[in-house]
Amino acid sequence: MSRTPRPSRRATLLALPAAVLLALTPTTASAYPNPGTVTGSTVVHDPTMIRTSAGRYLLYATGGGLSHRTSTDRIAFSAGGDAFSTRPSWWSSYGTTEAWAPDISYQGGKYLMYYAVSTFGSNKSAIGLAGSTTGLPGSWTDYGTVYTSTTSSDYNAIDPNLFVDDDGKWWLSFGSWWTGLKMIQINPSTGKQLSSNTTRYSLASRPTGTKAVEAPFIVKRNGYYYLFASYDTCCAGTSSTYKVKVGRATSVTGPYHDKNGVALTNNGGTPVLESHGRYIGPGGQSIMKDVDGDLIVYHYYDGNDNGTPKLGINLLNWSSGWPVAY
Repeated sequence: MSRTPRPSRRATLLALPAAVLLALTPTTASAYPNPGTVTGSTVVHDPTMIRTSAGRYLLYATGGGLSHRTSTDRIAFSAGGDAFSTRPSWWSSYGTTEAWAPDISYQGGKYLMYYAVSTFGSNKSAIGLAGSTTGLPGSWTDYGTVYTSTTSSDYNAIDPNLFVDDDGKWWLSFGSWWTGLKMIQINPSTGKQLSSNTTRYSLASRPTGTKAVEAPFIVKRNGYYYLFASYDTCCAGTSSTYKVKVGRATSVTGPYHDKNGVALTNNGGTPVLESHGRYIGPGGQSIMKDVDGDLIVYHYYDGNDNGTPKLGINLLNWSSGWPVAY
């Protein structure tokens, strides 16, 4: 089953203004917080962010050769060049010259970035990997494909997220629609699939109704593995129904269950962020550990600005055993 057709993410971004100010206007009482204040170049989609040892925030997002923003205070963001000034030639094998949904992390003295190349509504897709010693635009070396899917696959190889466990094992979750979210084990020395374990694990799916679950992100907190994912439809401006849900497990490969005990492989998921007021369709999320706590970094569609996709950042409180955005 294909995704609902929608405009290309890059086309949407290019048609929008580069600088916006997110004003926290009072809204009616809501179970969900408004995004924290961010200013400057905040039109983004599927953001991933990291803080360097010098305290600078590096953010990459969907579009072009992976679009870039930077900030020194997590409030004012400025635009820079794309991660790839010259785009890898193999991208064209998947019908595109742009990349989606990056995932940045710092491993063993190097920045790594997994990302996806595909076309809208197709599961002829690939996850790529690049490395950099600085994490800055133009410094990335592409390492080629990590995992792929074809039109005959029952999964879609996009929306990657790397998780490194306490025991040093590396895992890559990914997936969008079809039979849901998957995971493979990664060889830390190559960043690619571990040859001694070729299992493709299933983490979350929607066997009945819509197949709309994508963008996995895993963290470990207080002895549990937490799987965040985006549910329902993105990329439709103010008509988007995107939302973020979570489940947890005692093993990285699952099974994951929500707060009510429903399996994420059976339509489960506890809400973390949903539409409220002008903040429509939050999703494309990543989780980042910062000096003041865990952040959820995401995009939403601004109902006060014709559905423009903008950057959202909130803190997470884990005191209940489940992440609560504030």
